[in-house]
Amino acid sequence: MVANIESWFIPFDVFMIICISLVVILAIIFLIIIIIDRACHTVPMMLIANLCLAEFLFGSDLLSMVIFTLRNDLYQIDHDDIFCNFRGYLSYVGYALQNYCFLLQSIYRYLTVIYPTDLFYQSTKFQCFLICLTWLFSFIYAIPFILMNQIKFNLDNQICQMPLGFSFFGIYTALCIYGIPISLIMMVYFKLVQYVKEMNKRAMATNILMRAERELKMLRRTVIIVLIIIIIGLPYGIFSFMAFFTNPPKYYIRIAFIFVDASLLIVMIALFNFTEPLKTSIIRRLNIRNNTVVIAIT
Repeated sequence: MVANIESWFIPFDVFMIICISLVVILAIIFLIIIIIDRACHTVPMMLIANLCLAEFLFGSDLLSMVIFTLRNDLYQIDHDDIFCNFRGYLSYVGYALQNYCFLLQSIYRYLTVIYPTDLFYQSTKFQCFLICLTWLFSFIYAIPFILMNQIKFNLDNQICQMPLGFSFFGIYTALCIYGIPISLIMMVYFKLVQYVKEMNKRAMATNILMRAERELKMLRRTVIIVLIIIIIGLPYGIFSFMAFFTNPPKYYIRIAFIFVDASLLIVMIALFNFTEPLKTSIIRRLNIRNNTVVIAIT
């Protein structure tokens, strides 16, 4: 059976390819800048590099998925390929990994304020240990999807994903991708807000208070990015909730992934805007290049 081809399929496939291609390119640029710029060789920037690497993995997988969808739409192919299930598996890995990267940044800001004299928690070794744990968890938690044959090829949406509905795997996925990391990020944020307010009441030393407020500001930026992901990814959440009671729209995955792909690009732009060392390094290099071009022309 050949799937119906709607007029909006191809334009939105192309739109998603553009968005995800930019995400992958930006992730590579950010990683290169962090590696070559010594000013970026800090623990906070290591966590940013970890996020960029996760976005590169997630973006590369999504790009492969949408290229596959575009090819099937163009040639009206009605079957998957040998890598379809694996791409579906990686999409769950990438989404979880992205959110746990934000959780690690939140935890680091919290530890820096609450335990300012305990350098072990702020050390590169400890943060690398946490990074390894999150990557390990992100790859392992999704393995049952493959082993239990939960990822299916959806002909109408030309993609391999788990069908939505009220099931153990549906709840399990929601908890691992959203429930655990997002709730912990918000909990850390509100606890840090409360802690800074208490510091103001106690009239703490100015330098300690300023550092706490600076870390709170950075954590607030992380929360803003997470809220962007939640808000733009809301259609997928709505469809997931609908599936508990009734069948979601026919092309629900296509619609949801349009918002997911767009949200990744917005996240990368926000990351650049909020990460001062990265932003400063890129702007400085662009200015040097522009000055060199002007001198050469002169």
